[in-house]
Amino acid sequence: MKVWVYAQQAEGAPTSATLELLTKARSLGDVTAFLAGDASGIATTLGEFGASKVYATGDLGGHLPGVAASTAIKAIIDGGDSPDLILFPQSYEGRDVMARLSVKLDKTVLTNNVDIAVDGSTVKVTTPVFGGNVLVTSSFNGDGPYLAAFRPKSFPVEAAGGGAAEVVAAPVGELGATGGAKVEAVHVEEHTGPKLDEAAVVVSGGRGLGEAGNYSTIETLAKLLKGAPGASRAIVDAGWVPYSYQVGQTGKVVKPDVYLAVGISGATQHMVGMKGSKTIIAINKDKEAPIFGIADLGIVGDAQKIVPKLIEALQGR
Repeated sequence: MKVWVYAQQAEGAPTSATLELLTKARSLGDVTAFLAGDASGIATTLGEFGASKVYATGDLGGHLPGVAASTAIKAIIDGGDSPDLILFPQSYEGRDVMARLSVKLDKTVLTNNVDIAVDGSTVKVTTPVFGGNVLVTSSFNGDGPYLAAFRPKSFPVEAAGGGAAEVVAAPVGELGATGGAKVEAVHVEEHTGPKLDEAAVVVSGGRGLGEAGNYSTIETLAKLLKGAPGASRAIVDAGWVPYSYQVGQTGKVVKPDVYLAVGISGATQHMVGMKGSKTIIAINKDKEAPIFGIADLGIVGDAQKIVPKLIEALQGR
């Protein structure tokens, strides 16, 4: 099976979602990557994770990638190099390219998946529904290429040890007014320490903290544990912390070694974003809080009293 992975890069390196998809793609067949941009700086890494070739559009001059990438992919397929399956990250860019390519190829897309399997000539994807409480398996019908997008943290990241991927130009051609939109400014998310969706330890706070000023204890605790601070949607909506801190169905999906939920009751939408963590520790004064249903260690108590004591103990070590 010929499998393509839609690759993205950030700060000169492939995104974690790209490496996840490459790792999974290796188990499905021969792997090619496609990049909307210049691949010269990441071809080696893409090769290490299993891509034998990478089609790259080259610098897009600030233009949005959706129109350019979908047009270039369509041209490659029309030219005779057609994949059986294309894997996309469930990102803004991935979904934009995937949607446009779906129209150009007249192919169905299956999004928000967490797993994929090939059974003979049949490709099946697994999708969580009802807040992640039910998993649905869907099969593609007809001929490929099949288009599927996957949530972050769906697959492990493991290098294959291959050499640099061959870089092949993917001309975009004339896009006209459709491709005229350009990025005029980019907001770079500020953070200290590890990124929330990549940290080995995540400490998240919720309404149980009492007030916005108490969130500083979450940041202090996360720093002491060399982790990243997170938050429930409730305190993001309340304006206590930026949206970039939000963990959950409409925020970031995290799978750290340790997830510490402080004053978070455990709404389904939040647990969807963190229940894959290796070890979950919950602190909540409500012993009936749903979060205790998935916690490996539960502490029933007032977070406003427990967290300062925990910080004090860690600082004294």
